[in-house]
Amino acid sequence: MMQIDRIWEFLQRLTPLTRNCLLTELERLELCGVEMPGSADIQAKLRAEFRKDGTSQSRAGDPARYFFAALEPVLVDNAPEHENSGRIPRGSLSPIWEWISRDLLPTMARDYVEEINKLTTADKQKDLRKAAATFQTKVVKYLENALSSPESVGQTRAKLATYTASHSTYHDLTKMMCVLRAREALAKFNDALPAKIDKFDDAMIGKVTALLKTVEKDHADAVPFALAMVAKRIKTSWQLIYLATKSAPSKKATDIAAMPYAITVSMMLDQMEDARSALRVALQKNRPMVARDILVAAYDTEHALQVRISELDACAWGTRLRSLMDAIATLVDDEVSRFPDEVGHVLGSRSLRGGHSLARRLSSMAWKGRDALNSSVASCMKLLG
Repeated sequence: MMQIDRIWEFLQRLTPLTRNCLLTELERLELCGVEMPGSADIQAKLRAEFRKDGTSQSRAGDPARYFFAALEPVLVDNAPEHENSGRIPRGSLSPIWEWISRDLLPTMARDYVEEINKLTTADKQKDLRKAAATFQTKVVKYLENALSSPESVGQTRAKLATYTASHSTYHDLTKMMCVLRAREALAKFNDALPAKIDKFDDAMIGKVTALLKTVEKDHADAVPFALAMVAKRIKTSWQLIYLATKSAPSKKATDIAAMPYAITVSMMLDQMEDARSALRVALQKNRPMVARDILVAAYDTEHALQVRISELDACAWGTRLRSLMDAIATLVDDEVSRFPDEVGHVLGSRSLRGGHSLARRLSSMAWKGRDALNSSVASCMKLLG
């Protein structure tokens, strides 16, 4: 406690902005699974200073919340430091907002904040959304100029680095610009999707594809965000790859890679990256049952990719998948090795990998010969129950 008090004494000498940014960074690192002894006490003190409700996650004030509302369908609560097509980590919003309001458009941002605060007090929801949309348009136009040259990009990166140590924030800023440019088309797309997709069959794939084309027509760069919205609604997220695999002339990786929505495969690998990070955090926090669920989902996704894409090992997708599964296997091995053999561990159970079962092998055969053997294998699977 004496050490915590000394650290807090030092922090009090920093500016409020620096302390607020530090809180955001500590929470981001915690989401990444970085262990920081004493961090919990420091975070509690900082939240008491900056957040009346003491929440553990960054919650933007009303002006920022309305500004970022258009991003909500593609936000994720984890803090990925890798490419994450179609998704934006919520932790990047705070530094981006600070940069916009302090460096990019300080005067306009101040006017916007004052307007939002007045409209919030008057509870004029329609006017609030209109004011936010107007400011979004201004920000996008200024961003297009601010990111128009290598020099201005370098300056932007340097400024963002004063608010966060995350290397992905600049990329998240460009994603934000893309979503805001296409916000009306993405909002219509999102509203047209079913609230939940239990069965991603050919009929539903056809409907989703037709909706995707409406986005693609004017905002091709926004398609990954539309795909991310679809992934949120599918009961089994890896089925998103159907948008590429079912329209391909064959199961070969080269043929699938040439399909319009081939990016869905990379997006599933992005989610496996997230799973690896989540698994590490679950193990660090001694949550074996949570870790088990994460591991089962990762195995299912691995199996789906291997079954539905032939010659996978020979392409970049396969290389990345192999690297991810090796990293996951290392985490599992390190965890299981902490326990005596006679005790066992839930993560060491072979049953977690369903691919060794007869039903799984028949399923794999069905996909490999899906055109010729579809009906007979389906009957066999039915008999197996």
